[in-house]
Amino acid sequence: MRVALFITCLNDTLFPGTGRAVLTVLERLGHTVDFPQEQTCCGQMHVNTGYRQDAVPLVARFARTFAEYDAVVTPSASCAGLVRDSHHALAEYHTDPGLPRQVAELAPRVHEFTEFLTDVLGVTNVGARFPHRVTYHPTCHSLRGLRLGDRPLRLLRAVEDIDLVDLPAADSCCGFGGTFAVKNAETSGAMLADKTRDVLASGADVLCAADNSCLMHIGGGLSRHGSTVRTMHLAEILAATEGTA
Repeated sequence: MRVALFITCLNDTLFPGTGRAVLTVLERLGHTVDFPQEQTCCGQMHVNTGYRQDAVPLVARFARTFAEYDAVVTPSASCAGLVRDSHHALAEYHTDPGLPRQVAELAPRVHEFTEFLTDVLGVTNVGARFPHRVTYHPTCHSLRGLRLGDRPLRLLRAVEDIDLVDLPAADSCCGFGGTFAVKNAETSGAMLADKTRDVLASGADVLCAADNSCLMHIGGGLSRHGSTVRTMHLAEILAATEGTA
């Protein structure tokens, strides 16, 4: 199976360690992963702010870049959701009449990282060890968009020596929502305050999620509270082998 990593703009720019963690896990499981240099943005930022036409060339580039792969894996539920749910409609605006067909063929092969592990590879234990107290935040796109359900939790429960604790009001939004946090700062801030309160109430040392965008938002709130709670992408926990020989 030919596997490609779609890193996403945010991870490539701000959280490259997440991409390295995905590679670590997949290579540990015996897979070779390509990183196509031609990849760029999937168009989510444009779509979310109403610039759908500007996203169309990005859709065409995505389809061209990843066409040859059997699986495209991304550590972002929001970007995976955009590709699978919106690329086909966007492709209809392109001058190439064959693009909608190409997008329709590719979309089912695009997988968020945890669903690729559980649904495609059929594994939950990836050989990780992480002896810390952890809580998991199900981001809106992973919970309501991709409907990942308990896939991330199944993977976390299989991590050796982890102390996995529940997050109060876990299914509530953190208030990020991309440009929502900028355009509606007061509302976003109120939602963030609720989320940081719940993270602190969990007693966890580490907060993880399937989207670094939400972790960036929550992490900023925790930092302003003077909290020592770390934020980590779930892939980084699954890549960890702390204390193993």
